[in-house]
Amino acid sequence: MSYELREHTADVAVEATADSLGAVFAAVADGMAAAMTAETPDAGSRFTFEERAESQEALLFDYLDRLIYERDVRNVLPVDHDAAVREADGEWVVEASARGVPLNEVHARDLKAVTYSEMDLSEREGDGGWHAYVVFDV
Repeated sequence: MSYELREHTADVAVEATADSLGAVFAAVADGMAAAMTAETPDAGSRFTFEERAESQEALLFDYLDRLIYERDVRNVLPVDHDAAVREADGEWVVEASARGVPLNEVHARDLKAVTYSEMDLSEREGDGGWHAYVVFDV
């Protein structure tokens, strides 16, 4: 799994690829964290959460929005992401975890929100891997 930060007019974008849907979610989240800070200490503890949505794209949006919520409410920068995505009872579910680095231990740039602008979440032709492109409002 990998990600790249992309320049975007007045915003920042993350482009990611991975072998599975859950891994591409985690790669985008890792890219989001990298957009907020260049260095992360080993501090913090892991937390888990689950999100549900009606589509894969809505689930990716809600997952990333939840990470921003965790940052704002718990005062931590979520890093070292892990995510598993599955379909259950007609909806999509992500079971995820991250390590929450206390914000007072890191110099972090603020990301205001995840956006649907230009969002792409697609299965790659041929190899079964996944591609994601997400723009964040800064």
